Amino acid sequence: MLLKKREFLGVSAGLAAAFATGVAHAQAAKPIKLGFAAWADAEFVTKLAARLIQDRLKTRVVLVQTDVAPLYQGITRGDVDAMLMCWLPQTHADYWKRVDGKAERLGTLYGGAKLGWVVPAYVPESEVASIADLAKPEVRSKFGGRIQGIEPGAGLTRLSNEAVKAYGLDDYTLQESSEAAMLSMIDRALRRDQWVVATAWSPHWMFGKYELRYLADPKQALGGEEEVVGLGRPGLGKDRPEIAAFLSRLNLPLNELESAMLVAQEKDYDTAVAQYIEQHAERVNGWFAQG
Repeated sequence: MLLKKREFLGVSAGLAAAFATGVAHAQAAKPIKLGFAAWADAEFVTKLAARLIQDRLKTRVVLVQTDVAPLYQGITRGDVDAMLMCWLPQTHADYWKRVDGKAERLGTLYGGAKLGWVVPAYVPESEVASIADLAKPEVRSKFGGRIQGIEPGAGLTRLSNEAVKAYGLDDYTLQESSEAAMLSMIDRALRRDQWVVATAWSPHWMFGKYELRYLADPKQALGGEEEVVGLGRPGLGKDRPEIAAFLSRLNLPLNELESAMLVAQEKDYDTAVAQYIEQHAERVNGWFAQG
């Protein structure tokens, strides 16, 4: 997830034409910047929104990919117009405190999201049912004393470090890396029938591809179910009401999102977005309904 900032789909807004036809036209021609971190769910939802903004609202879109912390900073500064990956109330609680009152809260994109630690389904539940069971010496040995994590700046990493302390797992190493490294570790372990424990979250396509199960978290160190909401820069609703209205209505059932994410993983995001729009035309049309 720690990726350098990249921008896609074009940047310039045709300034000469805008000045020639006045300020109103300049604003209409100005592209919308959507920021996202390279999380599978955020990437699909953002690219779905981008396609619809371009096709239905005839507005060019610039996709800005970066880490989570710069995204929140970019929202408050107006460097990006919107981000569609704010996890509340716990995962992004620290970030939310910094932007509350400095950003426009849009609609709920999906509910039922959660964080946790997962193991392969073949790991006997009689031996490892909850995070607390990781403290058993024989269990620690089979996992190699390692918890595969993602990047340091993620809310999941912060909460996982707290879980390590809460469950007395100080003899484990929380390996901070990236989503890609975490998925590679899971894939390699499953191909070899090895034990592995990794940080994870739903929605994610991994649950459609691999047989995994969450470990119980009786101390709720990783939190409960959350909702993912969209955030807009200050003034987005006033400056670009049609964009803000669409993003406020954008909402997907969790099962539809995970199915689309798996298509994106097995094929590509363009195919997944096009297929979702075609298969869920009524829902998509509702996002543009007036009133």
